Amino acid sequence: MTDLLLIDTAEELHKLPRTADGPRAVVMTMGALHEGHATLIRTARERAGESGQVVVTVFVNPLQFGANEDLDRYPRTLDADLEIARAAGADAVFAPAADEVYPGGDPQVRVSAGPMGERLEGATRPGHFDGMLTVVAKLLHLTRPDLALYGQKDAQQLALIRRMVTDLNFPVEVVGVPTVREEDGLALSSRNRYLSAQERRTALALSRALFAGQDRLAAQAALRARAEASPASDERATALARLGEIRSAADAHAVSAASTGLPDAVRAAARHVLEEAGRHDPPLLLDYLALVDPQDFTDVRPDFTGQAVLAVAAKVGTTRLIDNIPLEFGAHT
Repeated sequence: MTDLLLIDTAEELHKLPRTADGPRAVVMTMGALHEGHATLIRTARERAGESGQVVVTVFVNPLQFGANEDLDRYPRTLDADLEIARAAGADAVFAPAADEVYPGGDPQVRVSAGPMGERLEGATRPGHFDGMLTVVAKLLHLTRPDLALYGQKDAQQLALIRRMVTDLNFPVEVVGVPTVREEDGLALSSRNRYLSAQERRTALALSRALFAGQDRLAAQAALRARAEASPASDERATALARLGEIRSAADAHAVSAASTGLPDAVRAAARHVLEEAGRHDPPLLLDYLALVDPQDFTDVRPDFTGQAVLAVAAKVGTTRLIDNIPLEFGAHT
C-alpha cells in the first residue's frame, strides 16, 4: 500500500515533483469511489509502472449539472475515497474546492462539445458536455499527465474527450477502460446507492437489454456464417432439403435476411427487454436506446460494418442510469 499525498490547491499540485523514469497517469473522478474507479486507478498504476506516478482527481463539477439534477445530493465521501485510492495504488489525490478550480466563479470561456455533444446525453442534459469538457481541459492543464484514463461506461463522454484531445492538440494519451459490473450485471455507478431493492430489480433491465442485443447480433452472425458456408443456389438448396439437410437449405435462403438489417434486429431485441421493464413496479422509464457510431454518436445504418455502441439511459424511481456495450458488426458478403 503506497503513501498517499492529499492536495487541494493548484499551487501544491504544480509543486508535485514528477518521477524521472515513468509517466504520470491521471484518473478523473467526482468522488464517491467504488470498484469501477478502483479498476481505473489500478489500470493507471499498471500503465505508469512502479517508476511512474498516478494522480486521482476528486471534484464534483457544478458546470455539468443541470438546474433540476442532483448536484446537492451527489455523495461526498472524501475519507473513504482516499482509502480506496490508496489501496488501488494512487500516489496523490487532488481534491480542490470549487473556487480553486473556478476562482472567478463560473467561467465565461468554456469548451464547446459541438454537434456530438448535442446527441443522446446532450439532448437530455443540455450543456452537460460543455461543462464536462471544460473541467477536463482544466484538469489536464493542472495535472499535466502523459496518460488519462476514463471508463467506457460513459461512452459518449469518452468519445468527446478523445475528440477534444485530438482537435485541440492536448499532449496526452486517452485510455478507455472497460465497464465494471456488479455480479448481477448492473454497471457500477455512484448513483446505484440511491436505488431501493425493488428499484434495483427493475434497473437490471438496462444490462439485460444490452446483452439481449449482443446475443441477437451473435445469433444473426452465426446464421450468416452458416449460410455463407453453404451453397446458396436454389438448386443446391433444394437438393440438400431432399437429403434431409433442412437447416442448411433454410440457411441458404435466409442469407440475404441475415446479411442486412442487423442493427434493427439488435435494437429490437434490446427494446423488447426495456418495454417489459416498463411494466414493472416500479417501472423503468426509458430515455433513449441507441445504436451509434462511436466516432460521432450518430445512428448506424442498416448496412453498417465496424464497431458500434449500443447505449441506453433510463430512470428508475428518481435515479437516472446509463449503460452501454461495444458491438462489432462484421463485413457482409
